[in-house]
Amino acid sequence: MTDTRADFRWEQSDLHLRGRWTLEPVAALEETLPQQPNAAKVHGDALESIDSAGALLLLTRFCTPQTQRVGFSAAAEKLIELILAQRAATQPRAPRPHGWMGMLERAGIAALRAKHETVAMLGFTGLVLERAVQVLLGRRRLRLTATVFHMERAGLDAVPIVCLLSFLVGAVVAFLGATVLADFGAAVLTVELVTYSFLREFGVLLTAILLAGRSGSAFTAEIGMMRAREEIDAIRALGLDPIELLVLPRTLALIVMLPLVAFLAVLAGILGGALVGSLSLDISPGLFLARLQEAAEMRHFFVGMIKAPVFAVLIALTACRQGLSVSGSAEAVGRHTTASVVQAIFLVILFDALFAILFREIGW
Repeated sequence: MTDTRADFRWEQSDLHLRGRWTLEPVAALEETLPQQPNAAKVHGDALESIDSAGALLLLTRFCTPQTQRVGFSAAAEKLIELILAQRAATQPRAPRPHGWMGMLERAGIAALRAKHETVAMLGFTGLVLERAVQVLLGRRRLRLTATVFHMERAGLDAVPIVCLLSFLVGAVVAFLGATVLADFGAAVLTVELVTYSFLREFGVLLTAILLAGRSGSAFTAEIGMMRAREEIDAIRALGLDPIELLVLPRTLALIVMLPLVAFLAVLAGILGGALVGSLSLDISPGLFLARLQEAAEMRHFFVGMIKAPVFAVLIALTACRQGLSVSGSAEAVGRHTTASVVQAIFLVILFDALFAILFREIGW
C-alpha cells in the first residue's frame, strides 16, 4: 500500500526520506517537527515523490546546499537544484562597506571604470576616424540621405528649445549683471557682459548641453534598441558596417548643425539681454547696438565657433558608442542612455575648460 505520509529516519548522521514529500504531507509533518540537525548525507531511495514544498523543507530544516544527496531521481535532483539556485539569487546582498576603507574601495572601482571608459572611447574614436578617412578616399560611401535626415532631427528640430533657453539665459545674465554693476555706476557695461558671455561661452555651451540631452540620448536609444533587437548583428551579417551606416551620418550631422544652432543661440541670448536692457535698465536699443558693435570683436565669435565642432564630435561619438555597447534588455538601453548624457555633458564642460585655458594662454 502506498504511504501518503512524509516520513524520515536517522541512521547516525545520515537521513533517509520515505513516503510522499508533497504539499499536504509536508505541512502535516512541519507542524510537529522538532529542531533537527543537519545531515551529513541524504538518501532518497525510499522517496515516492517530492515537490517544491518538500524540497524547501528538506533544504531549510535538514541539510545545507553542500550536503551530499544520493538515491534521488533525476527529476527530484533537478527540482532541488532549481530551488537552490533560486535561493542563491534572492539572498540579500552583503552590506556595502562604510568608513574610510569603503570609500577608498569605491574610489578605486570608479577610477578603474573611468580608465576603462577612456580606453574604450579612444578606441572607438580611432575606429570612426578610420572609417571617415576611407570615406574621404572613396573606399566607403557616405550615406548622404541619412546625414540630411539626422541634420533635420538633431539640428533644425532643436532650434526652438535652444533659442528659447538662450533668450531666457540672456535675460537672466543681463539682470544679474545690472544688479552687480549698478553698485559701481556701470550698468551700461551689461551690454559687454552679455555680448562676451554669449559669443565666447554661453551660446555654444548651452547648445551643446541641450543637444547632448536631446539628440545624444536619442542616438543612444535608437542604436541601443537596434542592438537589443539584434538588428546590428543582422547589418553585419549582410556585409554592412554599422560605423559607416549608423555612426558617421549622425556624427557629420552634428558637426554641421551644432555651429549653426549655436550661432542662433548667440543671437537669441543677445536679444534677451537687449530686451531686458531696453525695458528695465534704460539702455535703448540704439545704445545697445552701438556698444555691441564696439565690444563684439570677431575673435570672440571665433572662440565660440571653434569649440562647436569639437563638442559635436564628443556628443556624437559618446552617444553612438554607448548605443553600440547595449546588451541584453530594454533596461540596458535606459542605463546606457543615462550614461551617454552624463558622459557627453561632462566631456563638453571639461573641453570647454581646456579651451578656456588655451585661449587664455594665447591671448584670445
